[in-house]
Amino acid sequence: MQIKADFIKFIRVKGAPLLVLILFLYGIGTGILAPMNAIYLQDSVGLGKGQIASIFAISLLLNMTLTISVGFFSDRIHRKKWIPLAAAFICMIGIIIYMNADNYMHALVGMTLAVAPSGMIMGQLFAMSRNHFHRLAADVVEISQIWLRATYSVGFFTGLLLGANLFLIGHFTAVLWGNLAGYASLFVILIGYKEITGGASQSNTGKGEALSLIMLIALLLLSCADAIRGLYLPLVVNVRFGDPKLMSYIWSAQAVFELIFMTMAGYWAAKYGSKRIILLGSLFALITYVTYATVNSLVVFFLVQPLYSLFVSILYGVGMGYVQRMFIHRTGFGASLYVFISQTASLIGYFLPLLIEGITPTIFLIPSLLIIVSIGIMGTVIYREQRS
Repeated sequence: MQIKADFIKFIRVKGAPLLVLILFLYGIGTGILAPMNAIYLQDSVGLGKGQIASIFAISLLLNMTLTISVGFFSDRIHRKKWIPLAAAFICMIGIIIYMNADNYMHALVGMTLAVAPSGMIMGQLFAMSRNHFHRLAADVVEISQIWLRATYSVGFFTGLLLGANLFLIGHFTAVLWGNLAGYASLFVILIGYKEITGGASQSNTGKGEALSLIMLIALLLLSCADAIRGLYLPLVVNVRFGDPKLMSYIWSAQAVFELIFMTMAGYWAAKYGSKRIILLGSLFALITYVTYATVNSLVVFFLVQPLYSLFVSILYGVGMGYVQRMFIHRTGFGASLYVFISQTASLIGYFLPLLIEGITPTIFLIPSLLIIVSIGIMGTVIYREQRS
């Protein structure tokens, strides 16, 4: 069985288990606070919707600037490990400030320091891992990226569960300390990781993808829709059902499916093409957003999670690999560009719902429209490719 053979080869690569642990810990560090971030700013700091959106946007703008700037020159750096190490250290300082915030300015400074360097962590970890497998196991490079991205997701959802339980133990203070511990663990493990330096040989880089600006726009729209869900679904769930920890359980429902779905999506993309699989995932996202906007049932919210999990698995697994292969000889820039696209989408996604008054399910009509436009773009591209 190909999956079993590939996985055995993957896990036997020198340094692969440590990379898995690094991505898992990074996922925990980001996941512990994620669903409660906006609620913390609203309930504990006392900020309004516009102030919350501005804090997210400002910190994200700096994150985007750092991510793409470092991406431009990171391929010239012999050892990339020091980039995520420095970024993780700054994030820890930011979290300490953030947990003591009692007004808008303190929250802005804390979140900016906690979030702005994080894109350098994500982008460079995947650039390092791609170089690692190109040098030591070139035939499993693409599926290794899928599995490492899935590992990050499993860590993220583990963080969600930890965050929900820490909230029960010590409210937001415990959640923030857990967030800090996740980044501290990542920092320590990264110090012990021996980076495989040097790029892949020309013969081992595999098949690249043609640069397509229109497909990058389609991915931007999909990521924008996901960003709207990421920020506003916790708020909508809290308003609808009155319990902030519910969002952690809703997101955690995805963890059961995501590892399997990412693996399946990776092999589907290799067989049918990345664009077709991304288009398929978009249809499932559309169903989910329409459900959020029209159904007032917590049970149904849980039931649609597998559908959304498939979309996320494709967007962040297949989509990331697709963008990286457009820049197959510049791993640092390719990985950073994908993170930059996600960040740009998040920035747009934070502000679009401000066009709708209040925090209501109507917000999810916006990502539904974005998905429809993206599906139209991808369908046109695929149709033209088939005719040519």
